Amino acid sequence: MQIVGAVLERTGSPPPYASSRPFTVGPLELDEPHAGELLVRVEAAGVCHSDLSVVDGNRVRPTPMLLGHEAAGVVESVGPEVHDVRPGDRVVLTFLPRCGACPECATDGRLPCRVGSAANAAGALVGGGTRLHRDGRDVHHHLGVSAFATHAVVSRTSVVRVDDDVPPEVAALLGCAVLTGGGAVVNAGRPAPDDTVAVVGLGGVGMAALLVAVALGHEVVGVDTRPDKLATARRLGAAVAVEPDDLDAAGVRAPVVVEAAGSARAFETALATTAPGGTTVTVGLPAPGARAQVSPLTLTAEARTVVGSYLGSAVPERDVPRYVDLWRAGRLPLEALVSSRVTLTDIDLAMDRLAAGGELRQLITPDTRTRP
Repeated sequence: MQIVGAVLERTGSPPPYASSRPFTVGPLELDEPHAGELLVRVEAAGVCHSDLSVVDGNRVRPTPMLLGHEAAGVVESVGPEVHDVRPGDRVVLTFLPRCGACPECATDGRLPCRVGSAANAAGALVGGGTRLHRDGRDVHHHLGVSAFATHAVVSRTSVVRVDDDVPPEVAALLGCAVLTGGGAVVNAGRPAPDDTVAVVGLGGVGMAALLVAVALGHEVVGVDTRPDKLATARRLGAAVAVEPDDLDAAGVRAPVVVEAAGSARAFETALATTAPGGTTVTVGLPAPGARAQVSPLTLTAEARTVVGSYLGSAVPERDVPRYVDLWRAGRLPLEALVSSRVTLTDIDLAMDRLAAGGELRQLITPDTRTRP
């Protein structure tokens, strides 16, 4: 079938991307789903720093690639061997398919699936190869999803079904921001009921971590360099919201600290904010060459733990329903993460706005308009 999607033609184009225009928004051919796969009509897709990190070259991926890894949509058809999801179902698309058979899949989300990770790095689906084509040539998939398009073919292991009362904009955020940020708190940090949780970096993932921690009844400290994000953090329930340079004056040390900015400085700030005996969870994706200074003596003398968490150490089939229940109960206002809405034809500008640091989550509602 023919679809319309935003294809990244090359990485490392100079910003602003609205001028260098690394994307083409146009028609592509999408194969029918193979065994174990679904065809999904995309209803909403979030613009995430993991997309930007491919655009700017910090995450090496093959091009041309149809980006977009955080999304929700409606199943239009299923391939052979898919029996538990039906056409008409709304699904959350998640960016790490799980084979269910490798040793990593047996770690309850702590380690990413070996097979899914290899497929993602190759720009393929976990079932092998690509389903996207243009002018007779393959177009690579992004993290098994490729949601910056009107439709996507994905593995059954890349989706979680949700009920129709979950609107598309909420369902989309569950696929990355909430799984990653919320999971950093729940699965990796595991705060005790009375623990304070600090979040360093209040973008989409960090603010999702804040929302989940507040929903679970924790006192939350938000840390960011932008006053507007600190104001948002206070409005969303943070007891304290400060810039990094003001942490010492505020006397903030927390048992669980989540770093969600993806920079060496943020990681160092998170370490400095962690109380003795506490846990620092890092979910940000810094540039490959980034290096942070760590005092091994402090880690030893204060009995600290540092945990890396990919996709919030999540098992999506288990975790998405938990967050849906919190949202449905009115305790997790995920709609507050949506900072703006854009079209596919605005994708370059959306990347510029994301790089500028002011956005939480921009949502794309795909349509059939094209541009070179």
